[in-house]
Amino acid sequence: MASWWSGNQLRLIQNNLRETDANLDVDLLISDLKKLSTNVMMMNAGGIVAFYPTRLEYHYRAANQHKDLLKEAIDKAHAADMRFIARFDFSKAHESLFNKRPEWFYRTKAGKEVNYHGIVHTCINGYYQREYSLQLINEVISQYEVDGIFFNMFGYQTRDYSGYDYGICFCDNCRTRFREWSGLELPETQSLDDPVFRRYKVFQDVTTKEMLERIHDLVTSTGKDIAISTYNEHKVDIVRKESNTDNRRPHPLWLYSASENVKSLEDSWEDKLISNCCINAIDLVHRFTAVSKHEMSICLRESLASGSGLDFCIIGVFEDYPDRENLPIVAEIFKYHKDHEAYYGSFLSAADVALIKPGGPAPKSMKEYSGLFKMLKEQHIVFDVIHQNNLLNRRDSLQGYKAVIIPDIAEFSEEGLQLLETLYQEGVQLISTGCSFTEGAANLSFMQRVFDLLPGQAQVYERDAAYLKTADKGLFKSFPERDWIFLKGTFQELEFGQQTLPQLPFVIPSTFGPPERASGHLISDKSYGASIRTDNLVSGGKNSLRRAVYLPWQAGELYYRYGYADHKHIVLDILDNMLDQRWRLTTNAPSNVEVFFNKLDDQTYILHVLNLSGFNGMTYSEPLPVYRLEITLHDIGHCSQLTSLTEQVEAIYATSNGKIVIQLPELQEFAAIVVKIEETPKEIEE
Repeated sequence: MASWWSGNQLRLIQNNLRETDANLDVDLLISDLKKLSTNVMMMNAGGIVAFYPTRLEYHYRAANQHKDLLKEAIDKAHAADMRFIARFDFSKAHESLFNKRPEWFYRTKAGKEVNYHGIVHTCINGYYQREYSLQLINEVISQYEVDGIFFNMFGYQTRDYSGYDYGICFCDNCRTRFREWSGLELPETQSLDDPVFRRYKVFQDVTTKEMLERIHDLVTSTGKDIAISTYNEHKVDIVRKESNTDNRRPHPLWLYSASENVKSLEDSWEDKLISNCCINAIDLVHRFTAVSKHEMSICLRESLASGSGLDFCIIGVFEDYPDRENLPIVAEIFKYHKDHEAYYGSFLSAADVALIKPGGPAPKSMKEYSGLFKMLKEQHIVFDVIHQNNLLNRRDSLQGYKAVIIPDIAEFSEEGLQLLETLYQEGVQLISTGCSFTEGAANLSFMQRVFDLLPGQAQVYERDAAYLKTADKGLFKSFPERDWIFLKGTFQELEFGQQTLPQLPFVIPSTFGPPERASGHLISDKSYGASIRTDNLVSGGKNSLRRAVYLPWQAGELYYRYGYADHKHIVLDILDNMLDQRWRLTTNAPSNVEVFFNKLDDQTYILHVLNLSGFNGMTYSEPLPVYRLEITLHDIGHCSQLTSLTEQVEAIYATSNGKIVIQLPELQEFAAIVVKIEETPKEIEE
């Protein structure tokens, strides 16, 4: 029998309770949640504070609580036809526990505990998290009819709520376990250049997964239909992610937070559900002031259109919450999902391209991946995100893509390399950026076999006048009048094999100042910014071309950080050439309109269009109407019916010559359109 969450149709509201909420009015809260079309309620159960009459000695109960809040909330949620997820946080505990059992807690390198306003940091390798937390979980799931359990801040936590980083834990438990596991002492630095720290990151990954396995075994042993949820994918049913903001976070602001959070899970794991929590607060410090309602609208709608249910969180309860401006838009979008949930929860891929998300215990900077994600979104290329951590389990689906993009991933497992090579041999095009495949003998061998390249010396250009020349105007069609594009960051020199065609000649840096000395640049005949290997592929009696393209610099990161369109157009021109411009979807929509296209079944597709024009790079405001949008769907059959799920959105279509042309005379904020295809296509006059 399918689990209750397998339909992927959560409309979850999390009330992140304060200790002062221990005697809250449950009836009023349930009434507020019903107004928001909630079908899953999440509320604190235990960990830092127990919101029920715990019998365990080392579990601090909320002060002055005079009722069993947990039981009342569960019973009344179920009576209101809502599921209930109990929230735990074992990353910290009340200082009264520290006074009794100091050996269970985190220690700085100097041996000090971290006491943050009476709440003390624990350690995942200490007895409290490794053993006693299982008793806390068991007490709740054995005595209360919870439908799920969620763990906040699971794993290794080194920062307090003010953002101060105390470094890795040096408690006796960490010292002993790491020494037994690795034969090494704890690392002295937190640099990925330190091999001991890299080993420690693997240790963190192993021990975190081990704890999740123990929780999974405990929960499944009950025989109850209880979902496990946290921010890790291992042995978890509902993977939680967050679209949140923080005023200390460096720019640029990330417009695609919800889309990326959902796609990187939903496209990669078939046996897990993503719940992307849209945090109402502007940051952890200012919990009682909300982000713009326009930002909240984008986050919720991106989640929905990318394949997730809905998830929203506030601190405390609604009755005394001081910022209610976003609640109407939350209610509107939640109600839309409730009214149309039959179309949601089971999206299938209609993508041309797969973008691999870097994984492993210690991935490099995600900026290269994020920049490529942004390029594809702005160009309206239909793509999926396949997480490196689950790459091998997506073997069959990867064969269906026209191209796979590898964003600066230096190392794959031998099994991962074999999979990528098989895909290439079967005709899937590969495009790699940065310093991919440059760590370890197996990766270097793959680079030579598939791309016909070997890496040379890596140079870093920061304050150097380095450029790449767009010499081949037939390939780089976006550059009829611009011959040089600027280069910054790491540039990997290459040794080219006989099967490669070098492109983008390197313009050797020269003096750039004073103006009188801004001259002397030479064009290299050895260093290039792109390599293209082209092979003939014979399949089914037909000849076609397959290409393996390597860009030894970080086009994605440059676009993410600086936003110059040159770096985007280099990648897009190459993709256009690789795929001979054979895209599933094309449109005249501007880049600040986000387009989502998925399959529901063999005869049904769903199209979402989201207006992002209210975002100016810093502030979210009312989007401007976009007029005369046209979206063309290629080679999916003949349309028999077009249904708009959004009110006041007019959509008309015409179909001929294998194309369905959908026109939206005006887009205000959001459109959702269901496209039905004839089972037996027949010629339809335009």
